[in-house]
Parts: sequence; structure tokens; C-alpha cells
Amino acid sequence: MNHKLYDIWNNPQFREFIRFGIVGVVAVCIHYGVYLLLLWMMGIDWRGAAGVETRTNIAYTIGYIVSLGCNLWLTAHFTFREAITWKRSGGFILSHVINYFIHIVLLNVYLWFGIAEWLAPFLVLLIAVPINFILVRTAFKKL
Repeated sequence: MNHKLYDIWNNPQFREFIRFGIVGVVAVCIHYGVYLLLLWMMGIDWRGAAGVETRTNIAYTIGYIVSLGCNLWLTAHFTFREAITWKRSGGFILSHVINYFIHIVLLNVYLWFGIAEWLAPFLVLLIAVPINFILVRTAFKKL
């Protein structure tokens, strides 16, 4: 049993995935922190409301953009240990444009169903994170 755990831990893809997770947590904290701060400044509805709120989309988008720069640097240097090139940056940004649209569609679906503004982003992550890992890994490893 210990030998199998040792093999898993020393697998480069597994360690890369762990580092991706760490970077993801940092990016989510930045994104969610900015999102909540902006919602608070705009008057958040903590009870949840049916219907899509423009302020929620604005706050979510600004938070996403703010976290993107940190995410690029950490993904390149920490997760994949690759140099940032124009090609990789372009692939990373393209993957995050796709990821952003997945996020914003899911966010609005959850809000439409009446999920609270503070909770909806966490539900978005359940679907978006695995897709994002594949997109970002492709951008950094295949380009």
C-alpha cells in the first residue's frame, strides 16, 4: 500500500495537479474576495433572489479579471514550471475566455434558480474547474 502511495505522490502529473489546485485556491480567493467586496459596495442580497442581476455579473467579471493576472504568473512558474511566452499567454487567456463564459452562464443559471449570490460561485466551480484544468494544461503543455 505504501509503495502505491509513493508512486502516486512521485507521479509528475499528480504533483502538477496538486500545484494546479493550490494556484486555483489562490485565484478563487482573489476572485471571490473581489466579487464579495464589490457586491457589498453595490448592496448584496444575502437572501438570494430569482432573476439575473447585472451587478452580480459585473462584480463576478471584475473579480475574474483581477485574479487572471496572478493566475497566469502562478500557473506558469509554479504549476507547470514553464516560461511565460506570448504563445502560452495567448493560449492561457483563450482558455480563460472559454472558462469565463462557462462561469458566467452557470452563474446566471444558478441565480435564475434562486441560489444566493454568495453561494452561486462555489457551485460554478464544481463544473468549471475540471474543464479549466484541461484547457490550461493544453495551453501550457501543447503550445
